[in-house]
Amino acid sequence: ISGNGFFAYKIGFRNTAGPEKLQAVALRVQADHTIFVNCRMEGYQSVIHAATHRQFYRGCYITGTVDIISGNAAAVFQNCQFYLRKPLDDQKNVITAQGRSNKRQTTGTVLQTCGIFADDKLEPEKSKVKSYLGRPMKEYSRTVVMETDITDVIDPEGWVASNGDYALSTLYFAEYSNKGAGSEVASRVKWAGYQGAIGKDAAQNYTVESLLQGQTWLKDYDVQVRFGLSN
Repeated sequence: ISGNGFFAYKIGFRNTAGPEKLQAVALRVQADHTIFVNCRMEGYQSVIHAATHRQFYRGCYITGTVDIISGNAAAVFQNCQFYLRKPLDDQKNVITAQGRSNKRQTTGTVLQTCGIFADDKLEPEKSKVKSYLGRPMKEYSRTVVMETDITDVIDPEGWVASNGDYALSTLYFAEYSNKGAGSEVASRVKWAGYQGAIGKDAAQNYTVESLLQGQTWLKDYDVQVRFGLSN
């Protein structure tokens, strides 16, 4: 998608290559003011490449394994359901691999009021598969998971390194007001860049209003949207 103002409603985006083909993008978005409502994004590795600009996803059903969301957009996923699939034997599941390369960039990936689950095939084997909220793709990778139902499919450590200690002190990973068996932050990674459970004031910086300047453009569409926090 390269046209600004693209609006998808109840559309499916599926890559059928399978896990053996490794990176296989189902949806690449490099346009500003893009909206995806009640859509399905299905694949395995690198399902959504949220490349650039401001992107809003609402009520979408998303499946995958490795780096499900990549890229360096300012992207908010709101009320979306993530279903992790069974990866290859030598792989682990990672939802986000955000690519912010400069600390001045106003980009980041946000999951708000979402749900994170194992799909039917992974569920009986989830104890054998490591699954994480995200990893750093670039030095200043920024991801916030807030007000989301995190089930026990997610490893207690929550996040995973990409390559040794690369970006662990410069990234910004944070959580706010999550719930579910996988939401406890006490056993999370101890990296310098991991913020743990942030407060409400800090979380306000990653709402649709703050990160996407949503009030300036989303109000022009007939779309359900929460501009701020839910609590």
